[in-house]
Amino acid sequence: MPPPIVDPVDQPYIGPIKLAVDLTNNADRIVTVHEEIPVAPEGKAGAKEMVLLYPQWIPGYHSPTGPISRLGGIVTIVDGRRVPWVRDRANVYAFHIPLTPGAKTVGLDFQYLSPIKRTEGRIEISDEIADLAWYEVLMYPAGYFSRDIPFDTTIKLPSGWKYATALETATDAGATVTFKTTALNTLVDSPVYAGSNYKRIDLSPTPTNTVHLDLFADAPEDLEIKPEQLESHKRLTVEADKLYGSHHYDHYDFLLLLSDKVGGVGLEHHQSSENGHTANYFTDRTAGLSGVDLLGHEYTHSWNGKFRRPADLWTPNFNVPMRDDLLWVYEGMTQYWGNVLTARAGLRTSEQTRDVFALAAAEFEASRGREWRPLVDTTNQATMSQRSPVSWVSWQRPEDYYNEGMLIWLDADTKIRELTDGKKSLDDFAKLFFGSYNGSYITSTYYFEDVVKALNTVVRYDWDNFLKTHVYDLHPAVPEDGLKRGGYELVYTDDPIVWYDKALAANHAASFASSLGFVVGSPRGGNDSSGGISAVYWNSVAYKAGITPDMSIISVNESAYTSEVLCKAILAAEKDIKPIELVVLRGDRYQTITLDYHGGLRYPSLHRVDGTPARFDDILAPSKSPLPAM
Repeated sequence: MPPPIVDPVDQPYIGPIKLAVDLTNNADRIVTVHEEIPVAPEGKAGAKEMVLLYPQWIPGYHSPTGPISRLGGIVTIVDGRRVPWVRDRANVYAFHIPLTPGAKTVGLDFQYLSPIKRTEGRIEISDEIADLAWYEVLMYPAGYFSRDIPFDTTIKLPSGWKYATALETATDAGATVTFKTTALNTLVDSPVYAGSNYKRIDLSPTPTNTVHLDLFADAPEDLEIKPEQLESHKRLTVEADKLYGSHHYDHYDFLLLLSDKVGGVGLEHHQSSENGHTANYFTDRTAGLSGVDLLGHEYTHSWNGKFRRPADLWTPNFNVPMRDDLLWVYEGMTQYWGNVLTARAGLRTSEQTRDVFALAAAEFEASRGREWRPLVDTTNQATMSQRSPVSWVSWQRPEDYYNEGMLIWLDADTKIRELTDGKKSLDDFAKLFFGSYNGSYITSTYYFEDVVKALNTVVRYDWDNFLKTHVYDLHPAVPEDGLKRGGYELVYTDDPIVWYDKALAANHAASFASSLGFVVGSPRGGNDSSGGISAVYWNSVAYKAGITPDMSIISVNESAYTSEVLCKAILAAEKDIKPIELVVLRGDRYQTITLDYHGGLRYPSLHRVDGTPARFDDILAPSKSPLPAM
């Protein structure tokens, strides 16, 4: 094996690296990059080589996903003379550049070839919009902490485009923008949105807490926001300010794409967030309800994930592996607060938010993977699968730490309220755990024991056992105690959740997960009209009958398949002893499959339990706390 790449050391780099990024060839989705990297002297003889790293472990992705396969045209120059680079034989993210004695500067040129087709990856650039992530368009010298490497960065934009970022601007000459010198860790944490259709909206909850919503759209009309929509988005920042009682940024920017061309995204940063919705986010609120908690989720990450971070997820640079075992706090609690803040702000109603929790619980009841795989092991899923599809997702388990974590934290919240007779709640934990050191940008790391200690500070209980039982032990039972203690129970009826049904239909999908045990099309976009099955639930009626996720439904009881036809057949079977007959196509073979099922559509919902405290309603109600004085 070749010698290992030198470990990062917490020492200042010799000087700022000059980074110039050219976005003007957006038609071809090509970004041109030039870097000038000063050479750090190493003894009297000088360094013999420089090792440059392309970022591999990207914060927020929880896995080694740096898109190195998209680089092209790599050229290295030492003091004006082109030299050959050599990729490390063991680490494909590392490049060795030979140095002459007394070398002063290494020049680096390459292109970042952003996906043109959706089959290549998420579309990041269109004729109207660009989502520029700095980790895609730079390399940096090995051997240093990222916070010790300064960058002087310039970006060139297409004519007439505007931009938004959390970075501080030094000069703005129209098409060319230069940012103030910033450390590499802050640079990577501060993406740029740019485009031809742009609007900036002030969402600041107080004069000392500056927050903006930066909109970039396919068309100017997509930027129009109604007064009531503006008010609910403003209330989101107000509710977060009341919850955490602090903030850890000079100013915060919600970067929001409204596009059917550039792919949707949700990625957290300390002083901003990358968010993406379809173009009709403001014009068709029903279609966007299923993802309307995105802003609340990513905003919460400024506190949970960026300011407070699991110790094993903090790394000295972007090529040291992360360890993800506390993602059920990092993401699970963020999923909880994202949905709660969305309800408190009025972006969703309380009833719609309870629907979200009902859907999550029902999904876990239909999924059997918890019989063999504990929740903590799903924190490895992003690294294992690189978030690529798997065939039997309900058995293999996806990144369940998001939604199962959400249910666990509802359980904890209602438990605190029960133990203190409503005098305390998880709000108190949030203020204690995330609200410290107001104004500080320095990441404060934590371990499992710190979470337990903070919970016990709010109210004494065996939180160590509570969390370990739910997260680290094999736990086949769905964590629904929070729903019950909150005054609700999960029930199934033939009445769909109207807004969710419409959202599925908008994506040409239909879910029969809790009845027959399969999904047609994809909730994130598919083709319901073809009857293509995207998921089959392990040990479900469909699974036992031999249905697989590569089949397409051709007909239902001799009628051509549509989701409406199948729904009618399920309702009819509820009052009949005849099985449901499907004709399916797998490859080039047709098959007839009978489903002896008579249990109805089984749409989930939460039913209020009479005579119990409505703690869940209290959780979702707007906060009565005053805004913090700062």
